[in-house]
Amino acid sequence: MRARLFRAVLAAVTLAGFGFLFLPIAVIVVFTFNHPVGRFNLVWHGFTLDNWLHPFIRPDINATLWRSIRVASVAAAAAGVMGTMVALALVRYRFRGGALVNVLLVLPLTTPEIVLGSSLALLFLNRGIERSFWTIAIAHTLFCVSFVAITVKARLRGMDWTLEDAAMDLGAGPWRTFSRVTFPLILPGVLAAALLSFALSIDDFIITYFVAGEGDTTFPLYVFGAFQRELAPQVNVMSTALLVLSVAALAATVRYQRSRLR
Repeated sequence: MRARLFRAVLAAVTLAGFGFLFLPIAVIVVFTFNHPVGRFNLVWHGFTLDNWLHPFIRPDINATLWRSIRVASVAAAAAGVMGTMVALALVRYRFRGGALVNVLLVLPLTTPEIVLGSSLALLFLNRGIERSFWTIAIAHTLFCVSFVAITVKARLRGMDWTLEDAAMDLGAGPWRTFSRVTFPLILPGVLAAALLSFALSIDDFIITYFVAGEGDTTFPLYVFGAFQRELAPQVNVMSTALLVLSVAALAATVRYQRSRLR
């Protein structure tokens, strides 16, 4: 009886926790069908499909969203390459300073974003670098490299390195061995890390706030400013679309990993 009561309480607390986490997302999705009165889409006034029929009616929102997608794509690609190389070096080889590199990889994950953002802003200002699209992309790449390296390292830990030796024994060179044996085996980890980097980059506000130049507003910066001037329903539509795309990409990655295991 006591065990059954404990399981019931645990289930209730778990459901309450998930409800607390996902309720704001549900509200955003529901308000994509709202017909607002005034400048702010915060109070329910009636059901409509016009927001979904005309999602790109606001050029200012479209421009910021497209900028965020471009930044996230650059950051995910650059961090994916560099993070994978770092993970391969740390797992495959033993060298002096490897332990220090492992510690440095964890620092961006544990350092508050406001510290990283302000530090990068001071660096760009002291070097006379004008803040622009590329300063945002560089900043996002820097904090995404750690996520990629740690994710790919976890994939490499369970890899059978004798497969590389077998390929080289059969006459394959270093590049052919990497492209035909090593890379296909770590590809699921690389894809997962790249998707994580893309999601972190497109969602980032604090670091972007410090390193963005004038006229380089990203979607999170626009949403922050929208609460002060105008919150159009298209903001909810774009946010919901990004959510659906993220979930679809995650599901595709999981399905790909399962197909590789089979």
